[in-house]
Amino acid sequence: MRFENFRQLIRAVRDLPKARLCVAAAAEETVLQAVRDARKEELVDVTLVGHEETIWRLACTVGLNLKGIEIIHEKDPAAAAQRAVAEVAQGRADFLMKGMVNTADFLRAVLNPQAGLRTGRILSHLAAYEIPGYYRLIFLTDGGFNIAPDLEQKKAIIENAVSFLHTIGLRKPRVAVLSANEQVNPRMPVTVEAYALKQMAERGEIKGAYVDGPVPLDVAVSYEAAAHKGIQSPVAGRADLLVVPNIEAGNLLGKAIIYFAGGKMAGLVLGAARPIILTSRNETAYGKVASIALAAYSVVSARQAAAAEERTGLP
Repeated sequence: MRFENFRQLIRAVRDLPKARLCVAAAAEETVLQAVRDARKEELVDVTLVGHEETIWRLACTVGLNLKGIEIIHEKDPAAAAQRAVAEVAQGRADFLMKGMVNTADFLRAVLNPQAGLRTGRILSHLAAYEIPGYYRLIFLTDGGFNIAPDLEQKKAIIENAVSFLHTIGLRKPRVAVLSANEQVNPRMPVTVEAYALKQMAERGEIKGAYVDGPVPLDVAVSYEAAAHKGIQSPVAGRADLLVVPNIEAGNLLGKAIIYFAGGKMAGLVLGAARPIILTSRNETAYGKVASIALAAYSVVSARQAAAAEERTGLP
């Protein structure tokens, strides 16, 4: 399913069985605002880990009714991150959100080899954008986590995103590996790597997606631009996922969407055992709720698909 906007996604999540969100170091006002709004939308059940007295005080400030919300008292933020990760790792919650805890401490808990959510896959960021005037959500990776990924890392980043997009109903997502133009030029290493990723997909080394590259942004998202340049591919004009060459390109494109085009963003960290919400401090409450909805839809849909496979005996 290709969602047109976040509101459609939120409505879809309401119709699913509820997933449980666990917030690490939850005593933070904007995080509790997002929990408040997610609860109003009836999206998730919630466990809050953190300093209980402060959580209660801030909940009163933001108008969050704590009835039905589990609170696990843990005064120290780093310890709260470890406890929240354990709640997810041991199956008592379905996905994780970072609160008022240092990012390094949070990720240390996530990647703890004994008690964390480590899988051996690279961690990468996936953003979803709702853009005024564009007819559906579009995804971008990795504009927030890996600084300058090499070819193998880019392959792994694509695999993370494709696997996630499968769980939200995109059976064979269309992946555009972005560059400044569509020609392979040895003087532009980005184009060489983009073409190599396309060849990997054609050889079956990247499964479950159409991958094309190098692809300029206009060709990736505009039928008219692709037709004008005479470019035909399963991806041209209808990309689901934009793969940027480095963190600078992803950061600039993402902020241009938000600040010039009035777009809205949801974001997740992929590559752990479950999706992780790790939003920036200036992320809007709506964006945080959309991130919660995106993660919830993914984990519930994946669980339902696994149950269906088990019932039918299919591999």
